[in-house]
Amino acid sequence: MLTMQSQLSLKQWKKKDWHKKMTEMLKGIAASDGVAVAKAYLLVQPDLSFETVTVEDTNAEEARLDAALAASQNELSLIRENAVASLGEEAAAVFDAHLMVLSDPEMIGQIKETIRAKKTNAETGLKEVTDMFIAIFEGMEDNPYMQERAADIRDVAKRVLAHLLGVRLPNPATIDEESIVIAHDLTPSDTAQLNKQFVKAFVTNIGGRTSHSAIMARTLEIAAVLGTNNITEIVKDGDVLAVNGITGDVVINPSEEVIAEFKAAGEAYAKQKAEWALLKDAQTVTADGKHFELAANIGTPKDVEGVNDNGAEAVGLYRTEFLYMDSQDFPTEDEQYEAYKAVLEGMNGKPVVVRTMDIGGDKELPYFDLPHEMNPFLGFRALRISISETGNQMFRTQLRALLRSSVHGKLRIMFPMVALLTEFRAAKAILDEEKANLLAEGVAVADDIQVGIMIEIPAAAMLADQFAKEVDFFSIGTNDLIQYTMAADRMNEQVSYLYQPYNPSILRLINNVIKAAHAEGKWAGMCGEMAGDQQAVPLLVGMGLDEFSMSATSVLRTRSLMKKLDTAKMEEYAHRALTECATAEEVLELQKEYVDFD
Repeated sequence: MLTMQSQLSLKQWKKKDWHKKMTEMLKGIAASDGVAVAKAYLLVQPDLSFETVTVEDTNAEEARLDAALAASQNELSLIRENAVASLGEEAAAVFDAHLMVLSDPEMIGQIKETIRAKKTNAETGLKEVTDMFIAIFEGMEDNPYMQERAADIRDVAKRVLAHLLGVRLPNPATIDEESIVIAHDLTPSDTAQLNKQFVKAFVTNIGGRTSHSAIMARTLEIAAVLGTNNITEIVKDGDVLAVNGITGDVVINPSEEVIAEFKAAGEAYAKQKAEWALLKDAQTVTADGKHFELAANIGTPKDVEGVNDNGAEAVGLYRTEFLYMDSQDFPTEDEQYEAYKAVLEGMNGKPVVVRTMDIGGDKELPYFDLPHEMNPFLGFRALRISISETGNQMFRTQLRALLRSSVHGKLRIMFPMVALLTEFRAAKAILDEEKANLLAEGVAVADDIQVGIMIEIPAAAMLADQFAKEVDFFSIGTNDLIQYTMAADRMNEQVSYLYQPYNPSILRLINNVIKAAHAEGKWAGMCGEMAGDQQAVPLLVGMGLDEFSMSATSVLRTRSLMKKLDTAKMEEYAHRALTECATAEEVLELQKEYVDFD
């Protein structure tokens, strides 16, 4: 619990009427907690203009293009390595898509063909072809996946063009003094290069809590305020800024009095974090003594250290697709076995929920030739591949590795993207076959492996009562469940307002899943962003969610919050939210009657 002094500081902070005290104040979206006062570092994009030139030696232009592509590939590979080290495998996966663009034979072939046919310079060939691809993908308004590919191509084309022109792109990694980064937006490659030793916060014109930059800021544990609309037009390089990522306040060139107020708020937050750290080895119990399991999401065995450092009670989601995405070929059974064994042993007997491969959608493999689809997010992906003839052997290899590893810890296996009960039955039958095969070979397999499904498709959420008769557990993947229910891509700025975790329609689906699990004596967990959302936690406690799986860095804060909640009050709040509220705004307004976040 907060000390009286730190509670007072935060409450006083929230009551300040900043608009009366200064003229240079902006309000944005509070995207990542933290308070910082430092000089502004304006991330300015360089001039990449050029002239179209007719050339005779097209071979020389193609050679220039090849050199720029190679330099860009080396640069992105290094950025990816740094991102893995600082952010983890999952956050770094976005660079795989960028590297695939750089090696796309169709696009590169068309650029070279344009250079030859028009006898033009490499810059013109690059721009004409990439602009064409970008326009095609951006025109697919009903296909968020392809629109994201347009952003990847734009980012990569900018990098290649910079190398052709001999221009250096802004590199946040060169920041060597305490700074607050200001930008229109931060690309994944920008965010991956932020050094938290010097970058104390960042503020952007656009973006929201679910954007890539916000998620990365929370992973890095630096303050972030997004969606200010015009901060790049107001702030100059070297201006002093005060940023509060808890409230969304940004003050430009603040007075000494305001700086002191921000620093006091920062000290209060630091005390809060220190108090959370004391809960590392504590049980997660509410004020009235009810226990909930706090787990963490991981992408690689290396992430287990962070899980244990933050006192998580389990791994609630191990995303195994990174084993495939980090390989030049399908990982072997032994390679997978070693990875799963490392995680299970690293968790020292605590539960580990392993999601079978979730390939497809935004996770492509260069060595696995999947058919081109207009909308891969709604197409051939995840379990649909696994139980098909195309992916059957790959699936069996993974299941054998998982079953072999089960003797090293408390393994739980989860199938993703399940829409039909027949899909679960097909996957379970393959699992049972491989277990029988291993036992016949004399290989030991644990006999207490729970098998469940990820609830991320509304069809499965609605039929949860039938699924609950056959599965051992549910884990609700809210990121996709919300997108599929609201028909809105959370990364698309134009429709991001529809990504509403607290919308009563979403809450009713979640409640339906939890109640269906409990009716059959099974447990229900959650592994999406919502599980670690402090405003969502009271609702989920009231609905009776058993397990909350989140970023490891959110575990201690969530444990602290749960210690203050009374289960009976939260049950009443959840009941009223489910039966009386028609909008997300009404749900959050009702919350004020039941929860004091101060």
